[in-house]
Amino acid sequence: MDGSPNPLEILKSRFGHDRFLPLQEDVVRNVLAGRDSLVLMPTGSGKSLCYQLPAVTRKGVALVVSPLIALMKDQVDALKERGIAADFINSTMTHAEVRNTQMDAYQGKLDILYAAPERIALPRFRDFLHALGRKRELSLIAIDEAHCISEWGHDFRPDYRNLQALRADFPEVPLIALTATATERVRQDIVDQLKIPEAAQFVASFNRPNLTYRVLPKRRSFDVLTGLLRNRGDGSAIIYCFSRQGT
Repeated sequence: MDGSPNPLEILKSRFGHDRFLPLQEDVVRNVLAGRDSLVLMPTGSGKSLCYQLPAVTRKGVALVVSPLIALMKDQVDALKERGIAADFINSTMTHAEVRNTQMDAYQGKLDILYAAPERIALPRFRDFLHALGRKRELSLIAIDEAHCISEWGHDFRPDYRNLQALRADFPEVPLIALTATATERVRQDIVDQLKIPEAAQFVASFNRPNLTYRVLPKRRSFDVLTGLLRNRGDGSAIIYCFSRQGT
């Protein structure tokens, strides 16, 4: 035995799962080895575990860049329920709350810290990250919704371009970029913008055998709708409509 952590044991003891979902273990081992990663997985396939498990294994605190305040809170609440030390910093917090959270991270009381991309550009927050870096207490950097950094993506956000500096500032810290939606062109742009040319790319299948998609002509809509629901029995269906009035 080489003494390295066993990802499956950590998966069971810290997250309560008996097995990894497809590609999760490959990504986790890549991050634990200190290498950069680009992860493309559909929603619901367990992307967050790909950085959360390494975060509780590697020494220091993991920085997770996430654009959605509600998602940050949901993930932090779920992690805390599992006994994992996690917190977030966002625009709803007072200066004192931000300072206290940063102090917790600096003192080694956190495994995971979530922050919005806009905060990365703030000088005080950059100073805080550099202080962690000098202590070698920044374990990894995870960038969620990474397609937002690409001007070729459907949801380009200029604030994501501030993340380019993270690789230059912390060249020894493994960086993992995650998204549920990115064409090959967008994936290459993510790699280029984040300066991670050697990143291993993990692309999951988007085939969902439990889902069936149908596009129907707009004729006798009500009859088609009621017939569809009747035939589904106890199953579920999602129906997209063009307008509120039409709905």
